[in-house]
Amino acid sequence: MTTGLPAFPAADERPLDTCLRLREIAPVVRAEFPGGVPAYLALTHNAVREVLAGDNKTFARDPKHWPALHDGSIPADWPLRSIVQGDHLSTKDGADHRRLRGLVGKAFTPARVLDLEPRIQALVEELLDGVVAAGDRVDLVPSFTEVLPMAVICELFGVPGPERMRLRRWTATLLAHTTPAEEAFATQEALMAYLRDLVERKKAQPGDDLTTSLVQARDEGDQLTTDELVGVLWLMLIAGHETTVHLLGNAVIALSRNPGQLELAKREDRWADVVEETIRYRHSVMMTSFRFTLADVTIAGVDIPKGNAVGVVYQACGLDPEVYGETAGEFDITREQGANLGFGHGPRYCIGAPLARLESRLALAALYRRLPGLTLAVDPDDIPYSPSFFTIGPLSIPVNLG
Repeated sequence: MTTGLPAFPAADERPLDTCLRLREIAPVVRAEFPGGVPAYLALTHNAVREVLAGDNKTFARDPKHWPALHDGSIPADWPLRSIVQGDHLSTKDGADHRRLRGLVGKAFTPARVLDLEPRIQALVEELLDGVVAAGDRVDLVPSFTEVLPMAVICELFGVPGPERMRLRRWTATLLAHTTPAEEAFATQEALMAYLRDLVERKKAQPGDDLTTSLVQARDEGDQLTTDELVGVLWLMLIAGHETTVHLLGNAVIALSRNPGQLELAKREDRWADVVEETIRYRHSVMMTSFRFTLADVTIAGVDIPKGNAVGVVYQACGLDPEVYGETAGEFDITREQGANLGFGHGPRYCIGAPLARLESRLALAALYRRLPGLTLAVDPDDIPYSPSFFTIGPLSIPVNLG
C-alpha cells in the first residue's frame, strides 16, 4: 500500500525532527506508517488535548472501529497488528474500560505506591553499587536505566529474577518498528504464553504481588476473564516499564546537555522537577497507541472522517511554542508545568503516573548523589536511540564516573 503521505517515522531524520516538521504542516496531519498504512497524528498541544478529552465519547480504542484493519486495506501481516488488536485495557471502552481500570488502579493507590518506596530505594542503591564497582566508564542503560524499571514492574508482578531480562527483550522487540512481522508475531505469542504461565503459577502458589491479586479477583467473580487478566499484565509491562527506561535515559542526556540545570537540581533537590521537565522536553512516548473516530470530527480545525485512526504525538506537543513560548525547546526545571500533558488528560490519564514519578525521582537523585562527577563519555549527538515510534530513548549511555 502506497499513500503518497509524509512518512512517520521518516527514514532520513531523527524521530523528534520528524515530529516537529509535521507539526509545522498542521495541528493534525495524515501520515503514512510502516507498511503504507495511513493514520492521523495530533501534534500541537491543543490538538492533543482535544483528542484526549474526547476519549470514550468522540474516540474509541476498540480496533473494531477501524474498518481498514478488517476490510483488507491493511495487510494481515502488518507488524503493528498484534499491538493494535491486543485484548487489554487500552483497547477497551465504556463500562469495560472503567471496570478494568478500577481493578488495575488498586495497584497504584497513593498508599500502595508509598509502600513501594523503600523497596525501590533499595533496588536503586543495589544497582548503583554495581555501577560504582564496574570501573571508571560504564554504560548506564544495561547497568541502571534498563534494569531498574524492569525490576520494579517485576516486583509488582512477582516475576522471579532470572526471568526478568527475557521480558525486557520481548518488549523491546515488540516496540521496534524495524522488527519483521513474523518476528513480531512470534514474540507476542511467546510473551502472552509466558504471562499465562505466570498466572497459573500464581494461582497454584499465591504471593504478595499484583498478579496474585488479579488472579484472586478473577477467581472470586470480579468479572475478570483470564484473557483480560493477561491483557492487563501485558499492557502494564509494555507501558509500565519501557516508558520509564527511556524517561531515565532522556533525563540523563538532558542534564548532561544542560549542566547548569543539573547543578540546580543537586543544590536544591529538585529531582521531581527534573522528571516533569524531561516528560515535557523529551517524552519517552513519541506516540500513543491509536484511537478511532466514532463519527466525523474536527480537531484543531482539521476534519477527520469517521472510522480513522488517530495517534497522539507527545514528542511534538510538549515542545509547542504556542503554549511554552520561545523557550519551548530549552530544558528548564524551573518552568511552570501546569499545561503538561505528559501523563495524559481525561478518562485515560495514566494510572501508573505516581509510580513512574516516584521511581524516576529516586533513581535520578541517587545516581547523582552516588556519582557527583558523572559525565557523558561520548558526544550526545552520537548516542543511538530506540527504533520505535511508540517509545523513544537512548539505547546506550556511556559515562565517565568521575
